[in-house]
Amino acid sequence: MRQNLQSGRQLRPVDLAREHGLSTQAVRNYEEAGILPAAGRTPHGYRTYTSLHAGALRAFLALVPGHSHRTATSIMRALNQGTVDEAFRVIDESHAQLLDDRRTLQAVESALRGLQPTTASEPGAASEPAAVSGAGGTFIGPLAAELGIRPATLRKWEHAGLVSPRRDPLTGYRVYDEADVRDARLAHQLRRGGYLLEQIAPLITQVRAAGGLEPLEAALSDWHGRLSARGRAMLTGAAELEAYLRERG
Repeated sequence: MRQNLQSGRQLRPVDLAREHGLSTQAVRNYEEAGILPAAGRTPHGYRTYTSLHAGALRAFLALVPGHSHRTATSIMRALNQGTVDEAFRVIDESHAQLLDDRRTLQAVESALRGLQPTTASEPGAASEPAAVSGAGGTFIGPLAAELGIRPATLRKWEHAGLVSPRRDPLTGYRVYDEADVRDARLAHQLRRGGYLLEQIAPLITQVRAAGGLEPLEAALSDWHGRLSARGRAMLTGAAELEAYLRERG
């Protein structure tokens, strides 16, 4: 619960610390990091704070859940150094990142909805035999043709860790099983959405770790929840930050 730390009253580190259940050392660390304005000093060298410092601490702690500790630190440092425009730029970038995360989630959901059950590919011409392997699966040519891409693209995706086909023990040719084809289709749809390979790789890893697409429903729901929580936390942080800016004048 917020304490009534009156304007103009001298406050000790412990007064700020108690309001948030922090240690006095944490308060001193925040000051040294530039999150709080520089403290005053008594004739004996003890730190003294004011309601302005209390407001800075409240703003910082409110910013962290929505923006992260590092970003909140950058925002408060910029404000306390007098570079308000830089603080606003950092805030804008953080909001843009949240929007980008929402778009990524939408793209993943769209890609998952577009995936169809994997079927064996028909034989065809390719740099590697375009035929279904005896043990089940498809070769690089039919898969590339199905996706409308070049076999070289699939090899590039393999190098980036998006697909991991096994090798036929007799011929050494790549053989894509059902999970590989699923991953390739998902990667293809995300690439069409403009996502980079390094952005896609972690998503493919999540699909593999979940053991398929259905178990991802809970993860996607949780993802939605976390993004919504971030958005709401940003609103809370903005309110505390505005209060701090008003007090700074």
